[in-house]
Amino acid sequence: MKAGLPIATGVIEGACRHLIKDRMDITGARWSLEGAEAVLRLRSLYISGDWDEYWRFRLKQEHQRNHFCFYKDGIPLMKRVIQARCSTTAPKPAMAI
Repeated sequence: MKAGLPIATGVIEGACRHLIKDRMDITGARWSLEGAEAVLRLRSLYISGDWDEYWRFRLKQEHQRNHFCFYKDGIPLMKRVIQARCSTTAPKPAMAI
C-alpha cells in the first residue's frame, strides 16, 4: 500500500480457484503429485492463451529428437549405409584370431 497500489489477493485467490481447485477437486478423482502438476501445467497454457505456441514448439522439439539421429552432416544415415555397401573398393579382410 505504500505505493498506493491495491492489494489484489481476491484476484489471485480467484485465479487459483479457477486454475487449480475447479480441476483438482472433482468428486472421486485421485491425483498423484506428478499427474496433478502435468494437468495444471497444460491447463495454465490453455488458460493463458499460449496453447498453440506451446504445441508448435513441442512438435518441433519432438521432430528433432526423433529424426536428428538419422542424419549426419546433412546426409541420411540409410544413404550412408547404401553408399558403404555399394563401394567399389573391397572391404578389408577380417583379422584371424
